[in-house]
Amino acid sequence: MRKRVPLGHPDFGRAVPCACTQHEGEAERTARLERYSNLGLLRRMTFATLIPHGRSPDPVHQQRFAHALQAARAYAESPEGWLVLHGRSGAGKTHLAAAIANRCIERGQPVLFIVVPDLLDHLRAAYRPDAEEPYDRLFEQVRTAPLLVLDDLGAQATTPWAAEKLYQIVNYRYNAQLPTVFTLAAPLEELDERLRTRLSDPAFTQVVLLEEVGDGGGAGQVDVLSLPLMRQMTFERFNPVPLGGEPRQPNNLLRALETARQHAERPDGWLVLLGETGCGKTHLAAAIAHYWRAHGRQVEFVVVPDLLDRLRAGVRDDEADTLRLLDQIRTSPYLVLDDLGVHSATPWAQEKLFQILNYRYNARLPTVITIGRPLEELPDAWVSRMHDVKVSDIFRIEAPDYRGLRRPDRRDPRPERGRRR
Repeated sequence: MRKRVPLGHPDFGRAVPCACTQHEGEAERTARLERYSNLGLLRRMTFATLIPHGRSPDPVHQQRFAHALQAARAYAESPEGWLVLHGRSGAGKTHLAAAIANRCIERGQPVLFIVVPDLLDHLRAAYRPDAEEPYDRLFEQVRTAPLLVLDDLGAQATTPWAAEKLYQIVNYRYNAQLPTVFTLAAPLEELDERLRTRLSDPAFTQVVLLEEVGDGGGAGQVDVLSLPLMRQMTFERFNPVPLGGEPRQPNNLLRALETARQHAERPDGWLVLLGETGCGKTHLAAAIAHYWRAHGRQVEFVVVPDLLDRLRAGVRDDEADTLRLLDQIRTSPYLVLDDLGVHSATPWAQEKLFQILNYRYNARLPTVITIGRPLEELPDAWVSRMHDVKVSDIFRIEAPDYRGLRRPDRRDPRPERGRRR
């Protein structure tokens, strides 16, 4: 309630507890918050009933779930900004969101939990003359809830009316900076653009990825990081001692490893890795991507020639798919572009790649780029952005191609040692 006090009074416009809530007991307060929360049967979904590493046997998924659990616990103790949980169905998003709500009730904080398709059904029903709750009251309750949990955003029927109602709710809470938890039933990039830009605002939102939706590659492509050899490309498996070469090279590889680790831990702008084929660029880039994914971040790992092939195929078959894929790569929160420059230098290819690079440069989105040819052979528009020290850090790896060095003798049963992947 709000006190009736004159303008200028310290309590003017400030919400204060009414006398009935000040004198209610702990059990009464909890019961009142439970009724308001709309949790129903989800009251059993608490942090205590969660499996700490999730249900997946995959160690990568277990790491992601553990990170998501840590983020959810921290948010429940101090709900500020937005928390977005996304991943495939069954990854544990709803349980985490319900656990946050239940913990807030334990702390005496009001929270409203609602499934998005149910919300839209309720709003439609509220238009009827015999509705138990008027539309305006229900809409305002959701829009202004002190803490709101919207479960299964993206599972609703995408009618213009539904899209407009959801945008009004999300936009109001974004402008008012009201604490909100979202679980996504679809990849972030498939949401309406107006919703996606607000849900991916790094200044206000923490986005946590659990298990990948589908195969994890998005837009129908193979998830490169899941391939057997790429799975081994981690920081722990990177050998900074070359198999040959000059004494200065081990120091160079150690510095490359440290630079990559620092970028993984504190991603800010671009990291450009230069060097000849086989020097370890892709390994370090993949290690950064694995680190990001293990910490719940949405990552696209793209081999540039493969990306251009997919874009060309889309132009032939479905231009809408091409635009969707290009926008997905361009706006990805975290991106690795592997083998930039190893492609046909047609004007069309250069234009598409420039669109990706220019957008990410202006948005200063975390990006790792590997290049196996001299920078002066690339378009000036690309190179000028890579040389901007406010956005980009360039590191040249000087180790030789390990794959072109000593081959094991077929007659020698001893295994070759010290090989980097």
